[in-house]
Amino acid sequence: MRRFVPLNLRDNSPRVRSQNMCGICGWIDFDRDLGAPKVRQELAQMTATMADRGPDDEGIWIDGPAALGHRRLAIIDIEGGRQPMTLQQDGRTALVLVYTGETYNYRELRQRLAALGHQFDTSSDTEVVLHAHCEWGQQDSRSAVNELNGMFAYALWDVGRRELLLIRDRLGIKPLYYYPTPHGVLFGSEPKAILANRLAARIMDGDGLRRTLCSIADPDITAFRGMREVRPGHIVRVRRDGIQQTKYWQLTDTGHTDDVPTTVRRVRDLLEDTVQRQLIADVPLCTLLSGGLDSSALTALAARFSDNRIRSFALDFVGYTDNFTPSPMCPTPDGPYVQEVSKFVDTHHTNITLSADELMDSSVLASTLRAHDLPFTGGDLDSSLYLLFRAVRQRSALALSGESADELFGGYAWFHDSACVQADTFPWSESIDTARQCLDSGIASKLEMTDYLDEQYRRALAEVPALTGPASADPLERRMRQVCYLFLTRFLPRLLNRKDRLSMASGLEVRVPYCDHRLVEYVFGAPWGHKTFDGREKSLLRAATADLLPESVIRRVKSVFPSIQDSAYCRMLRTRFTALLNDPNAAVAPLLSIDRSQSLLNASDNIRWVQHILNLQDFLTNYKVSLTI
Repeated sequence: MRRFVPLNLRDNSPRVRSQNMCGICGWIDFDRDLGAPKVRQELAQMTATMADRGPDDEGIWIDGPAALGHRRLAIIDIEGGRQPMTLQQDGRTALVLVYTGETYNYRELRQRLAALGHQFDTSSDTEVVLHAHCEWGQQDSRSAVNELNGMFAYALWDVGRRELLLIRDRLGIKPLYYYPTPHGVLFGSEPKAILANRLAARIMDGDGLRRTLCSIADPDITAFRGMREVRPGHIVRVRRDGIQQTKYWQLTDTGHTDDVPTTVRRVRDLLEDTVQRQLIADVPLCTLLSGGLDSSALTALAARFSDNRIRSFALDFVGYTDNFTPSPMCPTPDGPYVQEVSKFVDTHHTNITLSADELMDSSVLASTLRAHDLPFTGGDLDSSLYLLFRAVRQRSALALSGESADELFGGYAWFHDSACVQADTFPWSESIDTARQCLDSGIASKLEMTDYLDEQYRRALAEVPALTGPASADPLERRMRQVCYLFLTRFLPRLLNRKDRLSMASGLEVRVPYCDHRLVEYVFGAPWGHKTFDGREKSLLRAATADLLPESVIRRVKSVFPSIQDSAYCRMLRTRFTALLNDPNAAVAPLLSIDRSQSLLNASDNIRWVQHILNLQDFLTNYKVSLTI
């Protein structure tokens, strides 16, 4: 059945003429003129750290107390989309913008702004964002940001007001960090940009180590003391008199009154509109296909609305399908389902097959660490994703991926395990890294990890919008509202960060349609009974896309991102970890209990947790981080 699509996205309006796969950075110092040669050189060093995010072009703008840098991966129209981008008023520079990401509704905004008298010199969405702030953001910057549909992080310097705005998209798809200084701030898309400045200290204290050792996205701190993230859906305003963070978006109770059939139709309409918006590009586009419901639905929708045959890519490991061992979190291998979806939808498909040697290659581990700027906790999940993105980038510059579907529609097994749901903590706490058990007892006592996790949990619960209407009388509905909020705000950000950092390290832009804020708002507001109306996980998504997919995929039970099952991988981990335990001069040695670490190593065949400790060792060494616990 053909469904209503709200917007005509196949007209002859200007197309996206520049891809904003890039990195931004800057330095504000209200007590000095940053135009000195040494300052320019330091800003250039900050900007150069993000060459992987934007290898094609570099731009720097400096005037008085403000210095902004930009790295860009340009597909076409290099001149038109060059940044930093300025807006002139009365012959003078009024606003300066460095921007990364995509604004998917830029064409509608451009038409509205043109009707209001704005003139455009380029075809880029960056210029539309600049004019949007000029038109709607002068009294309240939130008014301009709320007009944007997309994934973005940007910095806007107002020359007349001498103030900087740091703005991040609603779900935190694109990263943005800042580091307050005595007279201003440093900022960057990645910590490495900030750390390139002599004002930023490379120190990890107890808070940073707690964040590093936990699988919780703490929205207030980073691994480095003094460095902060701009929270998703927030604006950080920097003035001479201080730094203020304000919220422009949050999840709310929508008072959902649609019945199940209406909700299913609305989900389908939103998905169709979102995928069409995110297909707009003048570069080769593909999908990341796992054979699960999320990625298969995106692939099918992309194939339906694309003018060209869609490319799809899947991750595989040497001998994985033939020697597959099922587990509760991963009951079936992806391979057979991937092939069936590819044939059903008619994609041009490629498997990226990896080996244990590739995953443990020292250069791959170093590149993955550099991409993250902190000890990555996923082990082979991180290195395999990095290698997948690197291989995809050789054939395509843009990919669609399924992040957020599980958190939004209730896909993980934790959602459906009553013990996990009713536990007075994060539902996924049972999976929190075993690496913490290796800590020296004195260090563990100082860190007070149990108290830290409980504090994080209580703070998150305090943010949850209260459930209203008839559903508010149901204890399960009230609890599931909390659980859904926890996953969207404390679990999902870690996955989005991993996706962005590892893809941008290869110059690959990955778009995430399930993170469209309209879809997130609507589905978050739906009752849990709607989300499980057929007695299974992701009921709404399954019903909304059932006509697009093979029956086997509709019936398939959720399987998590695949992990290599080659015993050689674990042997390599054991060898490296044993060598680490025997090195008293290792940077991580003061944190570890050698006896407890050795006991844990001997106790189980599943030793992927040691990768976390090995990565922490590499991080402390390569980044020259000082520990102060």
